[in-house]
Amino acid sequence: MNRQSCRVSRGGRMTGHDPIDEWAPQGIDVTVPSVARVYDAMLGGKDNFASDRAVADKIRSVLPVSAESAGEHRALLARAVRFLAAQGIDQFLDLGSGLPTVQNTHQVAQAANSAARVVYVDNDPMVLTHGRALLTGDSGTAVITADVRDPEDVFARPEVRELIDLERPLGLMMVGVIHHLGDDDDPAGLIKRYVDRIAPGSYLFLSHFQADPPITDRMEQVFLQMLGSGRFRTKAEIEAYFDGLELVEPGVVDIPLWRPDRPITRPLAADDPNRLIATGVARKA
Repeated sequence: MNRQSCRVSRGGRMTGHDPIDEWAPQGIDVTVPSVARVYDAMLGGKDNFASDRAVADKIRSVLPVSAESAGEHRALLARAVRFLAAQGIDQFLDLGSGLPTVQNTHQVAQAANSAARVVYVDNDPMVLTHGRALLTGDSGTAVITADVRDPEDVFARPEVRELIDLERPLGLMMVGVIHHLGDDDDPAGLIKRYVDRIAPGSYLFLSHFQADPPITDRMEQVFLQMLGSGRFRTKAEIEAYFDGLELVEPGVVDIPLWRPDRPITRPLAADDPNRLIATGVARKA
C-alpha cells in the first residue's frame, strides 16, 4: 500500500530468525519492520525480512491487498512522472522514494528526457545501498539518506545542490510519504516549507491513504501498532495539502482515476483497495 520507508522506525519488534538476515546492511535491525520493505513485500519483492512480511500478511488479513493492487500505486507514479516530463519538468526531488523496483522515477523521467535529473531521499539504509548499486554510472541521479521532516537539511545536501537547480521548476514528489507523518509532525506545514523553496512553475505530486471507515480504521490500527505510522485522512484533508497551488485535472482522486492509460469503464468496487489511496498533482504559479 506504500512505496516509501518510514521516517523513523518506531514499530514493534518481531522475533525469530530470518535466513536472509546476513545480507542486511550494517546497522539495520531486521526485527523492526520498515515501510519500504513492507511495501516491497506487498509487491512480491525479495528485499524484505520476516518482520516486514508479518506486517504485509496482517494488512492482507484486514483487506486482500495483492501485488497487483500495490502495483497500481507504482503505475500511478509512472503516469505522473510522464505527465510532468511532458510539461517540461526535467528535475525531480523524490521524497520517501523507497526501495528500487520497476518504473523508478529516474527511469521514467530519463525515458522522456535523457537529461532529466533525479534525487531520491529516504532514511532506510537499504534504500541507499540498493539505490547506489542501481545508479552506478548514472551521473544524473543520486540517492541520499535523510529525514524528509527536515527540508533545510535535504536542500543543503551536496547531491541536491549539485543536481537540482532551485531557480528552475522541478517535480516535488511526496508519493506515499505524508501519511506516515502524525498530526504532531504538522504535515501541512512541512509541505508548505518544501513548496516555499521551489520555483514557480514547479509541481507537487502527492499521494496519501484515504479514510473510508470502517475498513480503514482497522488498517490504520495495524499500521500504527506494527509500524508506528500510517494515517488515513479524509479527502478534504488531503485536498487541503494543495492549498495555494493550481490542481491539475482531474483533481484529487482515487489512484486508478488519475489520468489512466485506458478508460475506466466501471466504478471502483466499494472493497477495491485502490480506493484507499488518493492522489493529485498541482502547479505552483
